[in-house]
Amino acid sequence: MKAFLEKLRARLGDFWWYTLMIFLACRAADALNMFVGLWLVPRCVDMKELGAVQPLTSFASFLAIPASVLAITFLKEVNRLATRREFGKMKSLIRGVFIATGVFLALAFVAAKLLLPVFLRRIRIEEGSLGLLILASAFIGAVAPVYTNALQALKRFGSISVLQILGAPIRLVTMIVAMPFRPLSGYFLGQAATPAFSIVAAMVMLRKDFAVAAETYWTKPIVRRLALVFLGMAGYQLAGSVVGLLEMTVLRENLPDVESGAYYMVTRFSDISAYVTCALITVLFPMTAETAEKGGDTRPLVFKASLAQIAAGAILALAFVFAGKPLLALLPGGANYSAYAWAIPAMIGVNTVSAIQTFHFNTEASAGRFSFLYLYIPLHLAFAAALAFVKIDSLGGMVVWFAVTNLARLAFALPGLFKRK
Repeated sequence: MKAFLEKLRARLGDFWWYTLMIFLACRAADALNMFVGLWLVPRCVDMKELGAVQPLTSFASFLAIPASVLAITFLKEVNRLATRREFGKMKSLIRGVFIATGVFLALAFVAAKLLLPVFLRRIRIEEGSLGLLILASAFIGAVAPVYTNALQALKRFGSISVLQILGAPIRLVTMIVAMPFRPLSGYFLGQAATPAFSIVAAMVMLRKDFAVAAETYWTKPIVRRLALVFLGMAGYQLAGSVVGLLEMTVLRENLPDVESGAYYMVTRFSDISAYVTCALITVLFPMTAETAEKGGDTRPLVFKASLAQIAAGAILALAFVFAGKPLLALLPGGANYSAYAWAIPAMIGVNTVSAIQTFHFNTEASAGRFSFLYLYIPLHLAFAAALAFVKIDSLGGMVVWFAVTNLARLAFALPGLFKRK
């Protein structure tokens, strides 16, 4: 068996071998995650609140943008240090990241105190203990990549696979215990459980690599360079997150409960296409960063990822054209949403288009090239402004909006894919 696997790896090459490894590990975890999303959540959460799950998740992600951007900035830098095997400097870098994350957490508490009550009223949810749990899930989720990204940069894809497989059962058990008491609070407690486990487990996995003395790292030139990368990534993340939060707010505020709930249900199936995306990005980012660091051409890797995503999306969309309605009917309360099965293949198409432009933008960011922001940020400002004037009050209208905006993003990404690097 070992000889067969070595031969298969040689035939596939590192990119496809590691992508396959991460994909299989994630799918083992997703068997449990699908049970949570398709059965446990709709069974425990009342239909009147089901459509609020994704807006609340978007709000949590919005609060954690600074910490999330810091983690992505760290990933770019740790790839550089890992390539040079400078582990003492990596240790100092991690310490600085945690100090900065603590500052961002304090600022997020202030922002949540001001914004969360207003947001919850708009999406028709009582606050209760949600505020603290939303913050906890957001920041633990943002801090976890600091360590998992170190594993990624060191190409420890086997360790990442273990985290993926073990994290899902921890999330499931937490939700089963907590959700009967307060469904939405239990949901976010479960969301925090997996990244909390990842932090502890990754620390154990990295202990040998970081069993070195910390070296001087934070010099003025490095701080200046990372500050520019941070601002570039912040512009990228903030533009997309603001529009995403506005979209989820409109979806919950303007659509009837049954249609906002239907969006949650159909996207549990359409988001299966994101399984391929996550596996590809996990491998793509460190490889494009290393290729760019060495002066190579990143386009072949982006094309490989894009073609794989298109093939997976086409197969899934075709399958759900026939299977979507029967599958929805089998789920708790699914009869209420089976009429919206048409949205599953439609959203798979939207996700495929979104993934291709994400591959390009993430590759540019991994290479430290941020010129695309000159078009990307104004485009998203235009999307945000349009949401104030465009009347969207149905699931069909929301799907059309997603299709148009993602095609517009792709139109800006495509020239860069054919441009010589």
